[in-house]
Amino acid sequence: MRPDPYLPGNGNAGYRTAHYDLDLDYRVGPGRLSGRATITATADRMLAEVSLDLGLFRVEQVLVDGVAARYRHRAGKLRIRPAQPLAAGALFTVTVRYAGAPRPIPSRWGDLGWERIDHGALVASQPTGAPSWFPCNDHPSDKASYRIAVTAHARHTVVANGALVSRSTAANRTTWVYEQPAPMPTYLATVQIGRYALVDLAAGPIPQRAAVPPRLRAAVAHDFARQPEMVTAFARLFGPYPFGEYAVVVVDEVLEVPVEAHGLSIFGANHVDGRRGSERLVAHELAHQWFGNSLTVADWRHIWLNEGFAKYAEWLWSERSGGEPAQAHAARSHALLATQPQDLRVADPGVRRMFDDRVYQRGALTLHALRLAIGDASFFALLRDWTQSHRHGTVTTEQFTTLAQRHTSRALDGLFAAWLYEPDLP
Repeated sequence: MRPDPYLPGNGNAGYRTAHYDLDLDYRVGPGRLSGRATITATADRMLAEVSLDLGLFRVEQVLVDGVAARYRHRAGKLRIRPAQPLAAGALFTVTVRYAGAPRPIPSRWGDLGWERIDHGALVASQPTGAPSWFPCNDHPSDKASYRIAVTAHARHTVVANGALVSRSTAANRTTWVYEQPAPMPTYLATVQIGRYALVDLAAGPIPQRAAVPPRLRAAVAHDFARQPEMVTAFARLFGPYPFGEYAVVVVDEVLEVPVEAHGLSIFGANHVDGRRGSERLVAHELAHQWFGNSLTVADWRHIWLNEGFAKYAEWLWSERSGGEPAQAHAARSHALLATQPQDLRVADPGVRRMFDDRVYQRGALTLHALRLAIGDASFFALLRDWTQSHRHGTVTTEQFTTLAQRHTSRALDGLFAAWLYEPDLP
């Protein structure tokens, strides 16, 4: 694993994680978290030291393969020296016991990660917030399966990634256990805690549930009523839905934008109006389950593969649900971008502009230009091939452009050069 060119301080070389087993106990009132994290990994080479990303917690114990290990914890890194060096190719476990008050990780995009909210907690980690609540290898390409167990007061509902496999209550505290077998990057791991009502949005092969403030239950039922149709439509366009379930959490807070996580999405109360005023965002976050979550960027330079595809999914849903065709959205987007600075390369926007709206808009326009160039049949065959070939893996821009060329006899080098690598809007 190479350091991310945009965020070289995040992530750790020398090993690949396979599984995270997290046992968390959260006291909502004082905002205190006690955790035990067991990380299973494979050494890429002989390792005298293993490092993990971890925020401002008190580390109480570190074990490597069950044996106490020496460690240092400073500046967001937990550096561990096993009693014996780990051999290349060795499968090993690191267990960390830690405690403290989770604090979001400061970044150029604001505070990221575990955030206290009224009556609970909200976790949105993209791109660097995961160490705010568990020790990890915080690099988008290092994906693993997860078991997340969270204990909180019985009056709170807990939602995390994956399927709820058990829930048990003792002495007014409930433990919720979720399992996500599909490989997941750290930035998409999440825990949501609040006084939520659980609502079933759809049964069938892909269960869809929502955790919502009770006062918004009726409005959520209306605003997300077409989400099951979206899942069906996107499965036809993009290939099968990549996970075993899909959840939505509506927090009783104002969020600037919704946030995707692995197998679920988080919306603010401001995204629920009882009139489907944010339905394009419902489509956007759902599309991330294919583009970003199943297919995860190998490093953050390629973020248009997440955001451009999710933006284009908004336009596709519009034209397939009786709204404006994608061409109308594309024309409006192009006209808007033409009035803005022409100084961004979509395929390498730079760390300051990772989340610039122009990455989203120009990324979607790139896909629309490609669709017009090769035709609908080849374009959607390409998308299905793309999601199937790299299902649960990591992807780069070069992999996409190479695969696209295989779906047409028309030379695409000029199209991709203009749309992805030149700053001027084609």
